Amino acid sequence: MSGRGILDRLEAIARFLAPLCLRVALAVPFFRSGLTKWDAPGVLSPSAVYLFSDEFRLHLFGHAVPFPAPLLFAYVDGVLEIVLPVLLVLGLATRLSALALLAMTSVIELVVPDAWATFHLPWAAMALALIALGAGPMSLDHLITRRFVRTAPERAK
Repeated sequence: MSGRGILDRLEAIARFLAPLCLRVALAVPFFRSGLTKWDAPGVLSPSAVYLFSDEFRLHLFGHAVPFPAPLLFAYVDGVLEIVLPVLLVLGLATRLSALALLAMTSVIELVVPDAWATFHLPWAAMALALIALGAGPMSLDHLITRRFVRTAPERAK
């Protein structure tokens, strides 16, 4: 096999695996965080309520501002930190899920501004890559597209 052939094969393998790896890598920290927000299905943990009520502050224009409606934010955050990672791992609604996690990362950056280089930048990069690349061939998005979305010449028949 020629050098070019090896590179082509390596690229094909990477195109196949990269979206799956990105989906899992982005899902894990959010899912793990989501698990800490719940004592039981639909029951927020006291620590989650405490964090959004008393601990977390939005750092805006040099001021630390409390979350408006902290109980609502805690609940929505807890739900999204479970649902979005599951969707990512399945590769279902991948671009939308990645966009939502990118938005959550932006809010988290306002809460913990000193963690941009160690956490938020890699999360944002993975989310942007998934928005750009999509779920990849090992995903429900791919299966649904293959099954239900036909190309223009096929619809004309």
